[in-house]
Amino acid sequence: MKTVKLFLRPERTAAVGYEPLQHHTLTDVGIRRSHNQDAHAEIPATSFASWQEHGHVFIVADGMGGHAVGEKAAAKAVRDIPLTYIKHARDGVANALRRAFVETNAGIYAIGQKNPEFKGLGTTATALVLRPEGAWIAHVGDSRGYRIRNGVIQQLTFDHSLVWEMARRQKVPPEQLQGMKSNVIIRSLGPDAMVQVDVEGPHPLEPGDIFVLCSDGLSGPLNDSEIGAIASMLPPAEACDFLIQLANLRGGPDNITVQIVRILGPDEAKSSKASGRKRSLAERVHWSLPVLALGVLLVIATIGVSFEFRLLSMLLFLTAAPTIVAGITGLVLHAQAEKKREEKESFSPNINFYREEDCSVPRAIVERLAKATQTLAGRIRDAATEGVPAEYERHFKLGLEHLEKSDLHESFREFCRAMHVLSRSYNAPRNKPELFQPLWESYKAQ
Repeated sequence: MKTVKLFLRPERTAAVGYEPLQHHTLTDVGIRRSHNQDAHAEIPATSFASWQEHGHVFIVADGMGGHAVGEKAAAKAVRDIPLTYIKHARDGVANALRRAFVETNAGIYAIGQKNPEFKGLGTTATALVLRPEGAWIAHVGDSRGYRIRNGVIQQLTFDHSLVWEMARRQKVPPEQLQGMKSNVIIRSLGPDAMVQVDVEGPHPLEPGDIFVLCSDGLSGPLNDSEIGAIASMLPPAEACDFLIQLANLRGGPDNITVQIVRILGPDEAKSSKASGRKRSLAERVHWSLPVLALGVLLVIATIGVSFEFRLLSMLLFLTAAPTIVAGITGLVLHAQAEKKREEKESFSPNINFYREEDCSVPRAIVERLAKATQTLAGRIRDAATEGVPAEYERHFKLGLEHLEKSDLHESFREFCRAMHVLSRSYNAPRNKPELFQPLWESYKAQ
């Protein structure tokens, strides 16, 4: 798992100072696909200055088109979008993100026009940018972006699919529409010369927030509540792997990519800060201040030099004067640059939640998970001569112990780990589509 520094401005968010950031990404071909057309990229800011300028950038893309065409489109999207955004970030976040998507779309479209064999070339793309003022989402297609906070998972992106568009027009939930294919995409990068990009934000950041980006290979087999519960209860690396195993357990009908970004809470942040890298003096102080200080010191030295060393005094004065001028000029230019940046970032928030679900883990959910785990263990015992792994027994026993103590969160984690062990064992030898559905399909407590 990677850990980087997340710097937050106290005047723009309720979070304290700056908090550490954890992130992890995992992708899998799935059960039914022959090759993986998903792609992803993570570009965390490497300094305080770069955090202020462009922030941390994460992106997931799901390619479309046969003969590895989609793979090429997705790879281009996750390469070009972050680089173009970072290049133009000083022009404003929303403008830079929109420009990055539009230019990348033009590039993919041009490839398709020049190569007839690339017919159908396209990709979805969902990007997350975390900056001092909050989280930004830029989006085309049906790869999703979620935020999890206080036991609730909120979908931050609108699926650009036929089902979701018809549901919007009829003002009903997409699940209510029957007889429509859910995988018909009406907006993506590549098929058309121009593309409309959804850019929304900034969503205010709070310690403990979790963001999930994923392709529909995850959001199809799993519901939002399951994704939210697992991502919030397990560390990012462990949650990514378990979510993919769970999607494959349910048939793995498509490539699966999941990216989890987690802002640590105050207690976790203290321990992480102790071992984390501190900002250098150069990162915290603008260059004009030490230059100005040097000029002042040279003036003092000039005064202190005896009149017997007039030549030396003159040289010190001639050095001090331009040094002070340079320091003052630098301060003025820095102040002007900060003012322009503030003007560019003075925006009205554009924030939408397209769906939200409870992803807490009450006792009924924990008990259902335990039962589903036992069901899968029995199935493995019937099919495998070597039986279930011993690691499963250990985690399941711990889950029961925590359940008896009514420690529901720890119990849920241990049952997830028990299921994780079983799903790895169950998925490994599979060479054909096979569906195991009785996990905790009726996820919400009745």
